[in-house]
Amino acid sequence: MDISAFLLFWAAIFTSNILLTNFLGMCSYLSVSKEVESSLGLGIAVTFVLVFTTGLNWLVYRYLLVPLGIEYLQYIVFIIVIAAFVQLLELLIERYAPALYYTLGIFLPLITVNCAIFGVSLFMVIRDYNFVQSLAYGLGSGLGWLLAILMLAGIRSKLREKMVPAGLRGAGISLIITGIMALAFIGFSGIAPIQ
Repeated sequence: MDISAFLLFWAAIFTSNILLTNFLGMCSYLSVSKEVESSLGLGIAVTFVLVFTTGLNWLVYRYLLVPLGIEYLQYIVFIIVIAAFVQLLELLIERYAPALYYTLGIFLPLITVNCAIFGVSLFMVIRDYNFVQSLAYGLGSGLGWLLAILMLAGIRSKLREKMVPAGLRGAGISLIITGIMALAFIGFSGIAPIQ
């Protein structure tokens, strides 16, 4: 693909935000976005995992699966790579940031099954990105996911639940806010779409 890595990076954040355009990674996004601090921690962890697993999965795909003619195993192999990397990250966070580890709780190991991370690995194969493009796309997607969860956490922290009708409190208002944010990001769509 002829798109520059720089353009791909910015497009992954704004015009093709993995969460706001494809709605991938919604479960942890909705659950953890109640507080800005925990949202920031999870967003950084997701970004870190996205960058490294996208690069690792690109290497595994190009230098192991394709030469052996076993590309049909990419789903299983990608999930194994993601799970192993998240396990390593979980051990590091537990050791060096125990407060963040307990704040994120079950959502830290659930990064393994975060469909945004798996989706980015699949998109880089489908779109035939090279290694640098894949890393740029992974970093941009992670930062875009981080931006979206921080925006929702900031809005939810300022929102007075009593002002929201009872039937829309919690996930309902969060989905409405996410829809409005997705509409706002459509304004960037003419800048640099990912094909």
